[in-house]
Amino acid sequence: MEHLFDPRRGDHAIRLSDLRTSGNAWEPSRTNYFTIYFIQSGSGRFWADTACFDFGPDSTLFFVPYQHIRLTADSPVQGKIIQFHANFLCVETFHAEVGCSGILFNDPYGIPLVQLDEETKVKAVRLIEELSTEHAEQELAFSEVMLAHLKVLLVLATRLKASTTEICVPATHDPKHPVLIELRELIEENYCTLHAPAEYAKLLHVTPKSLGRIVRENLGTTLTELIRARILTHAKWQLLHTLRPVKEIAREVGYTDELYFSRLFKKATGCSPKFFREFETEIRGGSNLSMPSSPSSILDAGGSVDTSSSTKKKSKPTEI
Repeated sequence: MEHLFDPRRGDHAIRLSDLRTSGNAWEPSRTNYFTIYFIQSGSGRFWADTACFDFGPDSTLFFVPYQHIRLTADSPVQGKIIQFHANFLCVETFHAEVGCSGILFNDPYGIPLVQLDEETKVKAVRLIEELSTEHAEQELAFSEVMLAHLKVLLVLATRLKASTTEICVPATHDPKHPVLIELRELIEENYCTLHAPAEYAKLLHVTPKSLGRIVRENLGTTLTELIRARILTHAKWQLLHTLRPVKEIAREVGYTDELYFSRLFKKATGCSPKFFREFETEIRGGSNLSMPSSPSSILDAGGSVDTSSSTKKKSKPTEI
């Protein structure tokens, strides 16, 4: 698959390119890079899998490996694209330092966008220019310098988002949605056993229609897709960091039919669970298998959660 990073054919673990698009929808090929879009000018909408959000100038968009990305422009868009593989910077490990994985990447309950203020924008522009220079000139130790610049860029974005965004920010026309906090906790506790939106609506004492509207207006997706995204995040972690059989992982997340689970996984990632595990393990040299199989909780990653809720339960370790 030519669009996937593969060091065996000389691919670089980090790459930069220009972003220019207008009008028609643009759908880049799925990739196993983490991807950052730095929007310098223009506006439009973007899709991260099925979730849809608006974007404008001076914003950064964050996408995870194997994610389906789509972008449409209301006005011509210009910017930069930064892509890096876990071989260059392991987001899961870096998360332990700054929490970027739970805030910028891999948060099914948030919006993968950071709107830059003027001070952060100036710093981000400088860092991206320095990344571009190092990438082009490739002088002594350029990879180490690029890694340092990339880490600072992620830290700046994480700080800004953490300081300006609350968990499950409610829509402007509906200022009170504590149900989203409770829903988040319920999904974390039950995503392996409860897959139907109606089951969560019943636990929250709201109608499925009302709950679906709240999720759509605040998170840009459907409740079905929200639950499914959480299931697949768990499955991807287990496939990548353990040697457990696919059938066992499928059963753990509530699918007794391994073939159905595999079809679901391929639709979400563009590849089968077997290919995902074997390809990533081979190009990482098996380093992924040395990581813990019980990473920190998504609930802890995104910030504090209201513990006064009557539905609050102890959350299981989750994958970020």
